[in-house]
Amino acid sequence: MSTFATRVLTLTTGTNESVTDLTSACADFLTETAPGLDGLLNLFVPHATAGLAILETGAGSDRDLLAALHLLLPADDRWQHRHGTPGHGRDHVLPALVPPHVTVPVVAGRVQLGTWQSICLVDTNKDNLERQVRLSFLG
Repeated sequence: MSTFATRVLTLTTGTNESVTDLTSACADFLTETAPGLDGLLNLFVPHATAGLAILETGAGSDRDLLAALHLLLPADDRWQHRHGTPGHGRDHVLPALVPPHVTVPVVAGRVQLGTWQSICLVDTNKDNLERQVRLSFLG
């Protein structure tokens, strides 16, 4: 018998670029919907200007990621996509580099991440203050 559960998180990311750690929200979701079960946790961001990444947080890697994205995707007028704040076209390229989905294994109801890994929402779009992330467990 298989199990499927899903939930949508609504997050306020504000008007600054951000990397938001979702790991504890994932753990809470699994505790409620998949206690003791094995399977897969999928996260999906239904936005054209945000992505999901697994990286270390709290030691500067989140700021390093945003700095690297500034080098790769400068917020200037080079982009064909021109509505919104200056350089907003780069935000639409972001999901090609930081995909809008991530899937991680779940064993005994716990997400299986490495010691320093966290699941994070990456949002460079200053025009969109609120984001949704869909969590889905399949076991």
